[in-house]
Amino acid sequence: MSLFMMSRSFQRLALAGVLASAGLVIATGPAEAGDTNKPARTVPVRLLSLNDFHGHLEPPTGSSGRMVDENGATVEAGGAAYAATYLKQLSNKNTLKVAQGDLIGATPLISAAFHDEPAVEFLGKVGVTTSAVGNHEFDEGYAELKRIMYGGCHPVDGCSPAGEWKGAKYDYIGANVLLKRNNTAAEKKALAALGQNSASLRALLKDYGIPALPPVSIRWMNGVPIGFIGLVTQTTPNIVTAEGIKDLEFIDEVKAANVASRLLKMVGVKAQVVLVHEGDQVTPNQSPDACSAQPGAGNRIATQVDAEIDMILSGHSHQAYLCTVTDPKGNQRLYSQGGSFGRVISQIDFQVDTRTRDVVRSSVVADNHVVTRTVTPDPEISAFVQTWKDRVSTVANKPIGKISADITNTAVASGESPLGNLIADAQLAATKTGGNAQIALMNPGGVRASLTYAGSPAGEGDGVVTYGEAFSVQPFNNLMQVVTLTGAQLKTVLEEQFVGGPNKQAFTKILQPSSNFTYTYSAGAPWGSKISDMKIDGVAVTDTQTIRVAANNFLVGGGDAFDTFELGTDLWSGPLDIDAFAAYFAANPVIAPPVPNHITVTP
Repeated sequence: MSLFMMSRSFQRLALAGVLASAGLVIATGPAEAGDTNKPARTVPVRLLSLNDFHGHLEPPTGSSGRMVDENGATVEAGGAAYAATYLKQLSNKNTLKVAQGDLIGATPLISAAFHDEPAVEFLGKVGVTTSAVGNHEFDEGYAELKRIMYGGCHPVDGCSPAGEWKGAKYDYIGANVLLKRNNTAAEKKALAALGQNSASLRALLKDYGIPALPPVSIRWMNGVPIGFIGLVTQTTPNIVTAEGIKDLEFIDEVKAANVASRLLKMVGVKAQVVLVHEGDQVTPNQSPDACSAQPGAGNRIATQVDAEIDMILSGHSHQAYLCTVTDPKGNQRLYSQGGSFGRVISQIDFQVDTRTRDVVRSSVVADNHVVTRTVTPDPEISAFVQTWKDRVSTVANKPIGKISADITNTAVASGESPLGNLIADAQLAATKTGGNAQIALMNPGGVRASLTYAGSPAGEGDGVVTYGEAFSVQPFNNLMQVVTLTGAQLKTVLEEQFVGGPNKQAFTKILQPSSNFTYTYSAGAPWGSKISDMKIDGVAVTDTQTIRVAANNFLVGGGDAFDTFELGTDLWSGPLDIDAFAAYFAANPVIAPPVPNHITVTP
């Protein structure tokens, strides 16, 4: 019997079965018992979503812990216990909770010290059912992501204090994350498992490729299936360490979404929601309910994916907005995002027609709720967070040095920041011996928080920097490396900071230089002619000389589209970046904020 001659409900189960046997699991929630009475014309569904949580179990601090609310006021926001309270208050019997990726990775020490198992456990506790993968889900590689998804103790560090990890209680999905095409054995196995009676499905998968993750998740609510399609930014290979994803490819988000939509339609799922870890920037200081998104990569996806898809919930850019966009058939659909760090919960209410099983788009109503700290924190989650805080406190509260004033990651006009320069100096000091480094360069996206002079509630005192605070600054556990570049190659690396080159930089990313390295760039010059007057310790750099350049393994592997780093020779690997940072504090009794004046900007 052909797959397409089966009943709709059996089609769904059969397709899930053949895909599972091929290693291509479609995650499915339990179907609800049918009502013997005639079904209502429409049934309600509520989605509660969050994105870019980044393991912020404790309330985020500084600017990361503030949000502009619906009234234009800037309020303190975020924290797992407060988010849990909001999720409970906003939930009803029609609710599904979902997320748009970066739930883990680049996390505070309370979660990162245990490979983010605490953050994933929290999200399961509050009822998240499905999440797209974000780029940070791949920070420790594909194998580690699968461990987080399915369970098992960490292969190096073993089990956490909570015991053997049981796996995430929610589905991670990523329709545009595929096994590389050279993995012919996996492809043949998957296609063979589909059998002889699934020609259309075989053709679809042969053109599409073999998913490395479940592409979709099907959840039932009030007797109707809701299909979720997971997507992650196609730029992921440029912004995570290459070694961990060497067996994967990340294809165009629109192409993958359209294939996943067809898979859902094959099994009769017409109410379709994209959870995409890609988004847009906004006009600053707008209400989270405003359509302040400036059309970019997220808008392209939201407007171009198949018209069968009813709404697009986004992430990645850490902004909050509620927009209506037009699909390829001219119909309107929701395009939204909910900030970051648990500071916003997005609520989307809509009706599903029980006869067509499709979303009634005119019924869609969305609201971004700022997670203020004026509500009572959820007691169960408060106790849960305190347990993990206690477990990590010995390490987190250990003083490693002192600062004389705030050292911020806020960039000046040149693109440098005091903290970025400090980290580069620390990395140079850690790589001179052994690696023979002459300069160091730090990627700005890896500087995640500022160092503040005021003491924290842990009681370490003003000016004292703890290991936990240092870890919050650069939480990736990247390896320090040194490579040899020619002067001409170093100049090209600096040209690659700007848009317009063959490396396809999405936006300007100014590398943070060690204090002994200076240069000039022209803002108005064409790409390839922007950089001049490079000097090391005051001596001009020539095109032909060789230079030992220190950077983390993310940059050395070509991360952030700095392709020329991959041409480096004589690779040397040293300490972890956080250890280099801590060692610099130990060697310098009191550190003053560096002056970010190593880059000169001309018209």
